[in-house]
Amino acid sequence: MTTDISPAAPSPAPPPTAEARPGQEQSTLQQILSGSWLVSLLAIVLALLLGGVLIAVSNAAVIAAAANIGSAPGVFFSTLFSTVGEAYSALFRGAVFDWNARTTERAIRPLTESLVSGTPLILAGLGIALAFRSGLFNIGGQGQVILGATVAGFLGYALELPAGVHMLLAALGGLIGGAIWAGIAGVLKAKTGANEVIVTIMLNSIAGYLLGYLLKQNWFTHTSSANPQSRVIDESAEMFLLLPPPFRLHFGFIIAVLATIFVWWLLERSTIGFEFKAVGANPHAAKTAGISVSKVTILVMLIAGALAGLGGAAQVLGTEGKLTGGISGSIGFDAITVALLGRSKPLGTFFAGLLFGAFKAGGYLMQSQTGTPIDIVLVVQSVIVLLIAAPPLVRSIFRLPTPVLKRKES
Repeated sequence: MTTDISPAAPSPAPPPTAEARPGQEQSTLQQILSGSWLVSLLAIVLALLLGGVLIAVSNAAVIAAAANIGSAPGVFFSTLFSTVGEAYSALFRGAVFDWNARTTERAIRPLTESLVSGTPLILAGLGIALAFRSGLFNIGGQGQVILGATVAGFLGYALELPAGVHMLLAALGGLIGGAIWAGIAGVLKAKTGANEVIVTIMLNSIAGYLLGYLLKQNWFTHTSSANPQSRVIDESAEMFLLLPPPFRLHFGFIIAVLATIFVWWLLERSTIGFEFKAVGANPHAAKTAGISVSKVTILVMLIAGALAGLGGAAQVLGTEGKLTGGISGSIGFDAITVALLGRSKPLGTFFAGLLFGAFKAGGYLMQSQTGTPIDIVLVVQSVIVLLIAAPPLVRSIFRLPTPVLKRKES
C-alpha cells in the first residue's frame, strides 16, 4: 500500500475586494506627485506654447495676416512672432524687470510685486503640499485662506495694541482660524471616514458665505458703510514693509520663507514628519507599524490649515489692508496648482508660488500694453495643472522614457 505524499495543489488566490480601493487612490496621488522636474518644466513650456497660440488667434492683426498667408506667408509669420513676442515680453517686464522704465526703482518694482503676489500662494501651497505628501486631498485651501483672513483682519482693527505685538497677534489669529477650519475636515475624516475632498469643498462655500454675512454686520465691520467691507486695519497691525514706498513687499514674504524651511524640516528631519510620509505612502502598513492614522490625519489638516490661514493673514495684513468679499481671490484654488507644480516639495512649492505670482503681476502689464486678454494667463495656469496631473501625456509628447520603479528585495 502506497501513500500519496505529493504536494497539495495551491489554493486559488482570493478575488480582489473593495479594501484595495484606498491603495488604488493612494497610488493615483503618488503618480501625480512623482513626476520629475523635467516633466514640470516641459509642462510649463507646453502651456506657454498653447498660450502663444491663443494670443495669436485673439489678435486682429494676426487674423488679417492669416487671410493672406498664401500670397504673403512672410508677413503672416513676422506678425505672428512679433505679436506673441511682444505679449510675453510685456509679461516678463511686468513680472521681473522692466527695461523700458525711466528709473531703477520702477525697473525692479515688478520683481517685488511678483514676490507680493506669490507670498500667500506659497503659504497656502505649502499647506496643500503637506496634505498631499500625507495622502490627503486637501481641496479646502480657499476656505482656510478666507477664515485666516477673516480672523486676522478682525483682530487687526478691533483691538488696540502696540505695533509689532498687534501684528503678531493678528497673524496668530489667522493661523488659528485656518487650522480650525481645516481641522473640521480632519476630525470628520479620522472619526467618521468622511471624504476629505467633499468636506473641504463644502467648507470652501461655507467660509465664503460666512464672510459675506459678517461683512453685513456693523459690530464686525466697525463701519456704517453700505459697501460689504470692513474698516481699514490699524497701522499697528500692518505687516511692515521690507523696502520703502512705493514698494509693497512686506514681512509676509519673510514668513513664507520661514514656513518653507519649517515644512522642509517637518517632513525631512522630524519624527512626526516621517509618520506623515509613512501614512501618505501606505496607511495600512503605517497602521500595522503602530502609527495612529487618525492622529496623523487630524494633525496634518491642522498644520495645513494653519499655513493656509497664514496666507490669508498675509493677504489682509500686508497687501489689502481691509476685509472685502473678494479678499481671498483665487488664492486657495491656485495653491493646488502651486503644490502640484512644485511636486509637493517645500522648495518646489516655494518657486512654483513665485512663478504664479509672476504670472499674476505680469498679466496686468501684458493686458494694458498689448491688449492681450489677461484670461490667457489663467488658461496657461490651467494647462499646467492638466499636464502636471498627467505625466504620461507629457512623456509621450516629448518621447521621454517611462521611469522604472526599483524595488528593494526583502
